[in-house]
Amino acid sequence: MNILVMDDESLALKRVVRLLKELHYECTAISSYQEFEVIFPIQEFDIFILDINMPDINGIDLAKKIRQQNPHAFIIFQTAYETFALQAYAVGAIDYLLKPFAKEDLERSILRAFSYQKEKKKSTLLSKNGDETYLIDYEDIIYIQADLSETIIRTEKHFSYLDHKISMMENITDKDKFFRVHRSFLINTTKIKHMKPLIQSRIEFSFQGIDDIVVSSKEGAKKFREKYKE
Repeated sequence: MNILVMDDESLALKRVVRLLKELHYECTAISSYQEFEVIFPIQEFDIFILDINMPDINGIDLAKKIRQQNPHAFIIFQTAYETFALQAYAVGAIDYLLKPFAKEDLERSILRAFSYQKEKKKSTLLSKNGDETYLIDYEDIIYIQADLSETIIRTEKHFSYLDHKISMMENITDKDKFFRVHRSFLINTTKIKHMKPLIQSRIEFSFQGIDDIVVSSKEGAKKFREKYKE
C-alpha cells in the first residue's frame, strides 16, 4: 500500500520516515499543505500518516478533505496532544499515535490497515426493502436501528431491513467503527458529521450525506466519551 506522511516538523517527519524504512515500508514525505495540493490529485495513497497541529491546515480538516476524495483511505494521526482523540476517530482514523511513539506502535497501525483492507473483501451483507434486495458494504452503513426482531440498515441512498437483532449486529460489526450509542441505535463513527451535547449528558449525532439525527442515551453517551476520551 502507498503511504503518505505529512508533518511540518522536520525532525518528526524524518523520524517517521526512518521508522517506516526500518519496518520495510516505503513512503512519500511532505511538510506542507502546498505540497499536499500538488501531489494528492496525481498520486493515489492508501495510508495517510498525518500530524494534527500544523500551521497551514489542521490535520483533522485535512482528513475530511481526504475522505471526500478517497473514502476508503486509512488515516493515522500522530500528535503530542491527547485532546484531539475524539475528533480523530470521528473522521474515521484507524489509530491515534502520541509522540514520541515507538516503532512497534507504528507497525501495529500499519498492520491494522492491512487487516482492514483484507476484511473489505468480505464485509458485505444482504438486506431487503419490499421486493428489492441490496448488497451493502458495512462501510457504507451510516447507522443501524433496532426494529423489533429486525434491524433497519441506513445508508446514504436508502433504508433496508435485515433479519437480525441489533445485539447480533453489534457483535459482527467492526468495533473500531461502530458504536452502540443507544439500545436502539448502532452508529458508524466514521460517518459522523457533527456532535451536539444535550441535556442529561446525552449527545445528538448528525451524519454525512443524510439529514437524519440520532440521539444517544445517557449511558450510551457516557460510554462513547470514555472510549473516545472526549
